[in-house]
Amino acid sequence: MRALITAFLASLLLVAGASPAHAITHGSLDGDDHPYVGMMVTYDVATRTELRCSGTLISARVFLTAGHCTSGQLMYTTVWFDAVPTPQSPGAVGGTPYAHPAYDPDAFYTHDVGVVILDRPVPMATYGRLPAADQLDALRPGGRTTFTSVGYGLQASFPEAASWKNQDDVARRVAHPRLLQINTGMPEVGDFGMLLSANADTGGTCTGDSGGPNFLGTSTVIAGVTSYTRNPACAGSSGVLRLDRPDILDWIGAMEASAGQ
Repeated sequence: MRALITAFLASLLLVAGASPAHAITHGSLDGDDHPYVGMMVTYDVATRTELRCSGTLISARVFLTAGHCTSGQLMYTTVWFDAVPTPQSPGAVGGTPYAHPAYDPDAFYTHDVGVVILDRPVPMATYGRLPAADQLDALRPGGRTTFTSVGYGLQASFPEAASWKNQDDVARRVAHPRLLQINTGMPEVGDFGMLLSANADTGGTCTGDSGGPNFLGTSTVIAGVTSYTRNPACAGSSGVLRLDRPDILDWIGAMEASAGQ
């Protein structure tokens, strides 16, 4: 499948240079450390493109990801939980994607969350956990507030003219960025998002990581889903949609209930 070797961008309606994020840079192979983090590939009828994103099982049939990975005229979604997926991987499972009802492609960063309801349960010993309401308000920017970012996709990204230099070995990878901004007046951060570091020291996210989890510290609590990058090189910082806001938690809870979870 083409999407297993090439990552595609989603929405191009952006602000402040932000682009929907799609891989772990300056990270390391995750192996079996986060088996509940998977890679999703879906087909968009309108643009006739395949889109690769990441996400987290939060229960046996509910796969949490980004809104821009689940919106549009989508036909179907397939999710892999292999550390190194291939078209022949036996564990792929299909599902139906849903974006948050307040998701707006013109301001995607405010409600950039979605779920895939899987066709069959995927039992695991551990699942990703949601934060408590407003839990992240207590966080303070700095080197002591770190996250575990997990996802699939590019390890290095370049502007379109030099895209032949992109590094895209499809595998689950992990990095440990720190918190740069939270609860600011920046339009794409506000009280609904965070900016995390993306550099050679901490690692960060890029093209293929959209929807992937940013766990609080080394816990299984998903502080937020990867939403966007701020430049074509995926350097400096990346944006995360917070999951601790009540309207986000309420919607996810309703989707879990509809899946019988």
